[in-house]
Amino acid sequence: MALPPPNHPCWQKLASGGISRLKTQQLGIQLMSKRLERSTEPVSTKAAEVHAYFVKWERTLGNEIPQLTTI
Repeated sequence: MALPPPNHPCWQKLASGGISRLKTQQLGIQLMSKRLERSTEPVSTKAAEVHAYFVKWERTLGNEIPQLTTI
């Protein structure tokens, strides 16, 4: 499954706390989730960071990518 485009609403949802509902064993995502919870950055900035992470690690996120549109 391909990643949704950067303007897809799933990135905003993930950045607004939805990332904590993602079922994952990836330590990087778990750490990013905790950091985003405490961050005071705008949601758009957080969403761009989440998208960039998924683009970079797309090959290793086979279990997480199908969940993106269900969050």
